[in-house]
Order: sequence, then structure tokens, then C-alpha cells
Amino acid sequence: MIKAVRGFKDILPGETEKWVYLEGLARKFFSAYGFREIRTPILEKTELFARSIGEATDIVEKEMYSFLDRNKESVTLRPEATAGICRAVIENGLYAQAKVLKLFTMGPMFRHERPQKGRLRQFHQFNAEVFGSHAPGVDAEIIALAMDILEAGGAKNLRLELNSLGCPECRPVFREKLKNFLLARLDKLCDDCKRRAEKNPLRALDCKKESCQQEYKEAPLIEEFWCDTCRRHFAQVCEELELLGITYEKNPRLVRGLDYYVRTTFEIKAKDLGAQDTVAAGGRYDGLIKALGGPDIPGVGFAIGVERFLLVASLPHDLWPGLDLFVAALGNEARRFVLPLVRKLRGRGFMVDLDHEGRSLKAQLKAANRQKARYTLIIGESELSEEKALLRNMKTGEQKEVSFVSLENELIERLKKCSS
Repeated sequence: MIKAVRGFKDILPGETEKWVYLEGLARKFFSAYGFREIRTPILEKTELFARSIGEATDIVEKEMYSFLDRNKESVTLRPEATAGICRAVIENGLYAQAKVLKLFTMGPMFRHERPQKGRLRQFHQFNAEVFGSHAPGVDAEIIALAMDILEAGGAKNLRLELNSLGCPECRPVFREKLKNFLLARLDKLCDDCKRRAEKNPLRALDCKKESCQQEYKEAPLIEEFWCDTCRRHFAQVCEELELLGITYEKNPRLVRGLDYYVRTTFEIKAKDLGAQDTVAAGGRYDGLIKALGGPDIPGVGFAIGVERFLLVASLPHDLWPGLDLFVAALGNEARRFVLPLVRKLRGRGFMVDLDHEGRSLKAQLKAANRQKARYTLIIGESELSEEKALLRNMKTGEQKEVSFVSLENELIERLKKCSS
């Protein structure tokens, strides 16, 4: 037996309905906030992620699924969505369509990490990106959108952590101070942090090892190095969040694992998730479009991890509504009679199924119950001769004879009432 690749998970009936429900929920809020959908390729040139995410990040160095295609060109299964969306915005000139461009996407991402609860090698995200505005209000709005989606899905005990990573004017000074701090303690750090100390010192602050975190208690804080513009920007983001009624915690040690972030950075954590508790994260990336060869326009966005969202969402146990109608045709002539009717009803948007195996009425009624059918239409030889069908209410067991003349209209009216 061939099994699924480790870290890649089947999404089965019973689960898929929950995915579809949350996707519909997210789409509703994306639409309410004025976002339009974009769908980018799963496969991109490796250079795109090396340039955008940063070559000295864990994602690029250790986690990407990269390989040479038949033309000997290095390609990568996307580890995140923002870089691909930025590439699409530049390549297709989308930035010229509106001063402020709002886009969202949904789909799978790929990282070669150690699989655990809420973290797979193929994982899924809801992503929102806004291009063209430096305004702090856009940062607050994007956070509000993420919170609205999560809360509408029934996620409880959410905690918003907020920080600013400064800008190209003030962050280099902090980076140098932090680098010197780390190098002075190199012998006390884990191997990953030793490597990060030189190449990506900010990323070291995100280390999960307790020994490293103990060392970082005395590390310099980015807020001590903010320029006046960054300080004002962060203050305004906080003020707008308060106006929106969104509670937040300032976390001066919050960093992101991607090099393109500047200024606002945030994580939304769920208390019930344990160690891997971040269900959504994002921030501002004002220089990314320019770095990828486009115009100098700002950007800000977020990603919600769908697998983790599902772990904290409060959803009905069974979201599949069941069939509107099961058609029990007894005999070949009955089956020939009902086939056009079944197609018409399906064309009207009703969920209809029928038996193709010629099973007994008892077996077909069991099948109707398994599929949670609201009604079962029964037609056999006697019904054909009398030109009357039996319509059974599967909940009450009540049966009614319906003339063939009015059968289609009767079914449509009854099934409409079920759907409303």
C-alpha cells in the first residue's frame, strides 16, 4: 500500500465541509473590506523567494522544496504567498489599476518542517495584501480583518501581539547593536542562533529554546532605536486599533522570519494551541515591490493558517446538509423515466442522487438515510402503470402520492421550502 508523503495530509469528507465553511466565511469578510481575489502559481522561480524572503532565513536555507526542472532552472513550491502576489502585481501592472490595491488568495504552501499538530509540510493559508498606502490606518484595518475572520469562525482566547521593526533608516543601527550583543554570547547560544547572529540577528530573537531566551532578556529593544517617523507610525496604529475596539499587547521582541518586513509586525495567537500558538501573522513590507523590480510602492498584509484556524474554530460537528432528494427507481423502466427528471432538478440547484445498482427498495431507503435525504421519491412498476409516484418525508415517514403530471412542480416547491 502506498501512503501519503509525510507531512502531507488528506482532507476527507466530513472535514472538507469545515474547510469550505471557513473559506466562505473568509470570502465574505474579504468582500466586505473591498478585497479582490488573485490566484498565483504554486510553482515559482527559486530566485523570487531568495530575493524576497532573504537568503539567510530558515525558510530559504532549510525549508523550501526546490529542484531543477528539465531546463535546469531552479524552481520552488511556494513557501508563502506574498512574494508570488508581488511578482504578479509587477508582471501584470496591477499597481496601475488603483491607487490602493487590495488582493486576497487562498491555497496550499509548502515547507519541509518537522510535522506536528497544526504544522504540516503542505499547509494552507488565507492571505490578504494591500499595496499603495503608507497610512497606519491600513495596518490597523488589515489586523481588524484578520480578527474578524477568526472571531467569526468561533476562535476563542485570541491574543494580538504587536511590534514595529523600524525602517531602513533606523533598523540598521539596532541590527548592529543586536549583532554585537549576540556575538558576545556566542558560546551560550544554540547552533541556529550562532548562525543567525552574523547573518540574520533579528531572527535569533524568535528562537524557541529556553536557554537562548534567557540570554535574550538583556538584549537591546528595537523601540529604543525607532526614528521619529516609525515612532509616530506605531503610535497611530495603536490608536486606530483602540478606536476599532481591538485589544493588543505590545511585544518589543516580536520579529518575523521573513526579511521583507518593516515597521508594523503582528501575530494573533490562540491560547488553546499550545507551543505552536500563532494562528495568523503579518505586517508591513514597504520595500518588497521595488526589491523585486517594480515601482516603489508600499505593502502590508497577513496570512491565516487554515489548519490552526480549524483547531480553534467553533463549528458544527457535521456541516454537510445532506441530500434534498433521493430517487428510488425500481426496475429499468422506472430508471429510464426518472433520469431526465433528476437532471432537471440538479440543474435547478437541488442535491439529488439515485441508485444505479438496481437494489431493493429497502436497500435504497437505507442509502437515502445514510445520505441524510429529506425526501425519497419512489417509482416502480405499479407507480408507472398508475402514473403516480410516492414521495416520502424521511423525517416523519409520511408518504404522499403525486401525479406524474404535477410531479416536477410538486418536487420543486417542496425542495425549495427545504432549502429556504
